Amino acid sequence: MKKALWYPSEERKRNANMTQYMNSLKELYGLTFRDYHELYQWSVENRGGFWSSLWHFLDVIASQPYNTVLENPDDMMTSTWFTGARLNYAENLLRHTDEKTALIFKGESQELVHLTYRELFRKVASVAASLKECGVAAGDRIVGFMPNMMETVVAMLATASVGGIWSSCSPDFGIKGVLDRFGQIEPKILFTADGYSYKGKRIDSLERISGILEKIPSIEKVVVVPYTEEPHLTLAKAVHYEDFQTAASRIRFEQVAFDHPLYILYTSGTTGAPKCMVHGGGGTLLQHLKELVLHTNLKRDDTIFYFTTCGWMMWNWLVSSLAVGSTLVLYDGNPFYPDEGTLFQLAEDTSMSVFGTSAKYIAEVEKAGLNPQKEYDLNALQTILSTGSPLSVESFEYVYRKIKEDIQLSSISGGSDIISCFALGCPLLPVYPGELQCRGLGMKVEVFDESQRSVVNEKGDLVCTASFPSQPVSFWNDPHGERYRNAYFDVVDNVWVHGDFAEITGDGGVIIYGRSDATLNPGGVRIGTAEIYREVDAFPEVVDSIVVGQPWQNDVRVILFVKLREGITLTDALKSKMRKTIRENCSPRHVPSKIVGVEDIPYTISGKKVEVAVRKVIEGRPVYNRDALSNPEALDLYKNIPELSTE
Repeated sequence: MKKALWYPSEERKRNANMTQYMNSLKELYGLTFRDYHELYQWSVENRGGFWSSLWHFLDVIASQPYNTVLENPDDMMTSTWFTGARLNYAENLLRHTDEKTALIFKGESQELVHLTYRELFRKVASVAASLKECGVAAGDRIVGFMPNMMETVVAMLATASVGGIWSSCSPDFGIKGVLDRFGQIEPKILFTADGYSYKGKRIDSLERISGILEKIPSIEKVVVVPYTEEPHLTLAKAVHYEDFQTAASRIRFEQVAFDHPLYILYTSGTTGAPKCMVHGGGGTLLQHLKELVLHTNLKRDDTIFYFTTCGWMMWNWLVSSLAVGSTLVLYDGNPFYPDEGTLFQLAEDTSMSVFGTSAKYIAEVEKAGLNPQKEYDLNALQTILSTGSPLSVESFEYVYRKIKEDIQLSSISGGSDIISCFALGCPLLPVYPGELQCRGLGMKVEVFDESQRSVVNEKGDLVCTASFPSQPVSFWNDPHGERYRNAYFDVVDNVWVHGDFAEITGDGGVIIYGRSDATLNPGGVRIGTAEIYREVDAFPEVVDSIVVGQPWQNDVRVILFVKLREGITLTDALKSKMRKTIRENCSPRHVPSKIVGVEDIPYTISGKKVEVAVRKVIEGRPVYNRDALSNPEALDLYKNIPELSTE
C-alpha cells in the first residue's frame, strides 16, 4: 500500500479556496460534494455549468456578459466558449490599484526592486498610450526579446490593454531561433533589453537585434530597456524605453471577444519551423485563475515565484497571479549563481509562500547537498510547484526531508499547447511520491492504451476527450485549421492526444513517465529536434543526423547521432565545433551531452526520422511496427553503445 508524504491539516482544508468554491456551489446551486473526486467528476460531466460557476466565483470583469457558455460542445475543434462576452485580460489583472507590492524583481547581481499595484498601473498606462500613438490596434503583434523583468510584464499588459497580441522569446535564443518564431507573425514593435546576465557575465542582446531587423521588415520600432548598462542606441528604429513612454494615468481597456487572441506561443519545432499557437485572452484568464486560486490555493496575501524565462508558458501563467492581487517575484539569471542556495535566499528575503521551479532544479540542489530547512527561513513557504519533466520519487522525498515537512508539493503537467495544466495539485488531497495529485477541474483527461481504450492503473497516452476554454483558438497562418488538427487530433478523431506517456491511478492521481513523442526536455525546457538538425546538417562533414533524449540522473540528456561523409572521422575538434554552433544559434540547453557516430539513420517509409524508436532502443525497450520503417535494420546500430550506458 502506498504511503503519503503529506496530508493537509483540517485547518488548511477548511480555509482552502477549493473549499470556499464547493461551499458556494452548495449555497447557489444546491450542489453537494463529499470530496474533490466527486467535484471533479461533476466538472467534466457538466462543463457548461462548471465553467459558468467559475466565471462568477472568480469575479471575471467583463463589460458585456456572455450569451452562451458553450456552443458545439461535442466537437473539440469547433467548440466556442462564452460567446457574446466582451472583456479585457489586462483589465482583469490590473483590478488592484493600491499600495500593495505587485512585483519584486531580482537580477542575478542586483538588489531587490519593488513595484506597487498603483505604480504598475501607471507604468502600463504610459506604455499603452505610447503603443496607441504608434498606431497599434487590436490584433497587432508586439514581441519581447526580454529577460524576466518588470518591464516585460508592463509591455505585455500594455499590449493586452489595447487588444494587441503579445509574443516573447528568451534572450538566450540565437538569431535563427528568434527568426523562426517572430518571423512568422510579422510583429509591429519589438521590446528588448540591452542585454542580460548569466553566471556573472553580461551578454549583449543588441547585436542580435540588428540581425533580426534585417530579416523582419514589419518591425517599425525597437524599444530598448536599459538593464546591464546604459545602451548607446545605434540601431535603426531604436528608441530608449524612457523616451518611448507617454505620460498617462488612465487606461482605456479595449473590450474584445472571449476568444480574441492574447498570446502567441510556439511548439518546439520538432518537425520543422515552430508552429505558432494562438491563445485567447478569456480562456487563458479563466483557466489560469482556476489553477492559481483553486488548485494552488493562491490568495491576495501570498507571494508567488516561478523560475522561468519569458519564452516558457510558466511566465504567462505566473503573470496571471496579478488578477488575484498577490505579490509576484521575478528572477533573471542562473539559479545557482553565486551559489546553490540563491533561490532559497530569495524565498527568505521575499517571504515567499509559493515556490515554483523545475524537477531538474530540485534534483540539482539535492545533489549539491543543500539542506534549505536548516540554512534558510522558510516559515512563509506553503507550496512548492514543479514542472518541466517528471519529478522523481527521490526528489519528492528530498523536499519533505530537507526543505519542509508541512508543505504541499505539487508536480504539475500541461504545456504551451494549452497554456496551462492537465494535471496538477489540490490543497484538499494528500501527496504521494512520484504522483501528480489530480486532474484539473473541467479537464476530461484520460489515458488511452494502444487500442484507444480508456484505462486506469495502466500506462498509455495522455488524452483529453472534451473541449476546454484554453485550447488554442487557432494556429497562426492556418486558415483551414489543418495544422491545428494534425497536431492533436490526427491520432484519434475528436480526441486531444497530448504526447505524454502517463498513468491515472485508482485514486485519481496521475503519473507522467515522459514524452511519448520526440520532444526533448533537458532541465525542464522543451527543445525541438528540428532546431538542432538545422545546425548540424549544415556541417559539410555530416550526411545525416538524429537526436534523442536519454533519461539521465533524474533528468534528460541530449544525445546526437551523426552519420559522417566517407573518410571523415568524428574527432573531439569536430564535436566541439558542433556544440559551439548549436549553443550560439539555438541555446545552451540544446547542446548535446554526447555526440556519437553511426553508419545509418532510420526512417519511416514516408521519409520521417524515427526519434522515438531510437530512444527506445538505447533504453533497451522493444520497438513495435518496424515494418513502417524503410530501413529497420538501422535500429540495430543503436543497441548496447558503451558510452550511453546508464549503469
